[in-house]
Amino acid sequence: MAEHSHEDKKKLPEKKAKKFLLILWGLVVAPFLLVFLVVFMVSMGWFGDLPNVAELQNPKLNLATEIISADGKILGKYYAENRVNVKFKALSPYVVNGLIATEDARFQEHSGVDLRGLFRVLFRTVLGGDQSGGGGSTITQQLAKMLFPRDKNQSKVRLAMRKIKEWIIAARLEQQYTKEEILTMYINKFDFVNLAVGIKSASKIYFNTTPDSLKAEQSAMLVGMCKNPALFNPLRRADTTLQRRNVVLNQMMKYEYLSQHQFDSLKTLPLGINFQQEDHNLGLAPYLREYLRDNFMKKWCEEHPKPDGTQYDVYRDGLKIYTTIDSRMQYYAEQAMTEHMKEVQVRFTKECKQKKNAPFDFRVTKDEIRSIMTSSMHRSDRYRSLKAQGMSAEEIDKNFSTPIPMTVFSWKGEIDTTMSPMDSIRYCKGFLRSGFMSMDPHTGYIKAWVGGINYKHFKYDQVKTSKRQVGSTFKPFVYALAIMEGWSPCQKVPNVPVTFELPNQPPWTPENSSEKEFNGRMVTLRFALALSINWVTAYIMKQFGPEPVVQLAHRLGITSEIEPVPAICLGTAEISLYEMVGAMTTFANKGTRVDPIFVTRIEDKNGRVLSDFRPHTEEVMDEEKAYIMIQLMKGVVQHGTGIRLRYKYKLMQPMAGKTGTTQNHSDGWFMGITPNLVSGCWVGGEDRSIHFSSLDEGQGAAMALPIFAYYMQKVYADKKLNLYQGEFEKPAKKISVELDCDKYDKETEQGAGGESDKNLNDDF
Repeated sequence: MAEHSHEDKKKLPEKKAKKFLLILWGLVVAPFLLVFLVVFMVSMGWFGDLPNVAELQNPKLNLATEIISADGKILGKYYAENRVNVKFKALSPYVVNGLIATEDARFQEHSGVDLRGLFRVLFRTVLGGDQSGGGGSTITQQLAKMLFPRDKNQSKVRLAMRKIKEWIIAARLEQQYTKEEILTMYINKFDFVNLAVGIKSASKIYFNTTPDSLKAEQSAMLVGMCKNPALFNPLRRADTTLQRRNVVLNQMMKYEYLSQHQFDSLKTLPLGINFQQEDHNLGLAPYLREYLRDNFMKKWCEEHPKPDGTQYDVYRDGLKIYTTIDSRMQYYAEQAMTEHMKEVQVRFTKECKQKKNAPFDFRVTKDEIRSIMTSSMHRSDRYRSLKAQGMSAEEIDKNFSTPIPMTVFSWKGEIDTTMSPMDSIRYCKGFLRSGFMSMDPHTGYIKAWVGGINYKHFKYDQVKTSKRQVGSTFKPFVYALAIMEGWSPCQKVPNVPVTFELPNQPPWTPENSSEKEFNGRMVTLRFALALSINWVTAYIMKQFGPEPVVQLAHRLGITSEIEPVPAICLGTAEISLYEMVGAMTTFANKGTRVDPIFVTRIEDKNGRVLSDFRPHTEEVMDEEKAYIMIQLMKGVVQHGTGIRLRYKYKLMQPMAGKTGTTQNHSDGWFMGITPNLVSGCWVGGEDRSIHFSSLDEGQGAAMALPIFAYYMQKVYADKKLNLYQGEFEKPAKKISVELDCDKYDKETEQGAGGESDKNLNDDF
């Protein structure tokens, strides 16, 4: 009995020890079992839905639509987020290595969740209080968080559940994608602030380069921003960002992606930021980009739904719009406009200082000015906004009359000032506006589109949206009708007044405002067009009537309404620059009209072609008649109103053209034709009552022609453009009419050529 009692006493501590060990193991194992159970329940969707396979395979990404030039340059983007994806092979190895070394050293080893990292966080950071221990999130987990963002202001319990969901999503991402794909998705998705979303935008915005060309120190800076882009913002905290960059470089050395020597050299370098501001107001061809967005793509998206029936979104679907614009020619066109408009504005501003109604003509009454200003106010965004807020007319007038701080345009740079919105409207009206377009007459491809002098401050497009009276640039259409009816360029007609009898109106006799010393003489058509003689154009119009001229203009591509009245022979019709340039291509393209196009194709984010575009063509006249028209218009440049292209701008290449000036010289035009380019430019005030006082300054040869001249000088100087500079191609068959009018014009032209064109005025 005593022995049993002794044995029982001996076993008692052993039982307690086993029980203790059991409890201890229970305490150790239970949390893991609990975590396993919670993970299982979360994975089954008991705590909310998880993304399915389809969502994992096609995560929703806001991808920017790119507008691409014919020579492969990015002209601009449309975006909700400025993100454009790149493939893994397009990444600099420094980006890849830096990201792994800094954010996830065991990236290639784990399956989405790094257990060693989690234990480090638990014991070193949470229990040990060492904040230098780093985080436990893998690159894949961070990607999961970016692809499927957390809700804001969550409780600690829901946040814990959300963290577990991210583990599960990360594991599933690892099953769906390769390591390269995961890393690429991460670096494409990350927001580097300052509108730099994704590595492609970040490379461009911070360093003006591409992801594959990023250097080690540049890559390290961008990788360093991944920790906290708001804190490590190189534009706001350069020193802090530099320190973080060097931490990344040190990590790259630690994991042997860089040598000690490389690290020692790189850490001394400055950040080397070459900031490229991302702004829709900046960059090449902003007027074209806006027309594409607000007109062309809006209609295209309505007419070309996705396979599922929904519309494409140009801000999120990552489309690629391939345009016909040549970035080099576009740049030269913008340069040419700026160069000339600065010059012409100096003269106009000087003249305005002597006008009591500046910038309006002295004949404009105060009531007319008040009406113009009120109309401009009503068209402004500010007025529409105030109206939408429910303000009364009196409150709006007061708002427009109250001085406020603002930034206004000047050719010397923006000016920060204080003035009332109404005063700013009048100030802006003091700047002459301009439009320019250049296209290939054989393909219809628009090569350059400059819709105004400064897109940020003057957004109204003067190429396609604006329509102005075209003046004498319309005359070639009248002459073309005569040539098509068998007239010869050397045919002589009387340069005498022509009177039109009009129903229910007084008779109309146009004036001859140019070269009056030739009044009363017989002149050839070539001579008359070269000097833009109004009476001869009116004479031709009277032979055929307005209707056939209107019909021909429409066949040439003019879509604007043209009233069939005799006055159209002198250019009273209001037509866009886009239409005028398009119509002139018929003469340069052997009689076949080619409608202008500015987009060749549209692709989806995967490179699948969604639409191809081809220009509409129509044969309007035979090859011979078109060639004759070119010869007629060459006279304008050789000895007519466009002669300054030769003696002043030294452009000796084969060239045809036509100047144009409207009544009161409110509009100055020039249309220029070379064997492989047709270009047009317009210059004028926002309102017709804003113009030069003298014809010398206000004519098309002075206001518009220089833009064409500067542009052609630049494009011909760029040998890489390889613009053909040969003669206009002659028709295969022999020309049936006389083209050498010298023997007919000899007497008439004496004194008309010379070395100056100061007397070769061209008026409406």
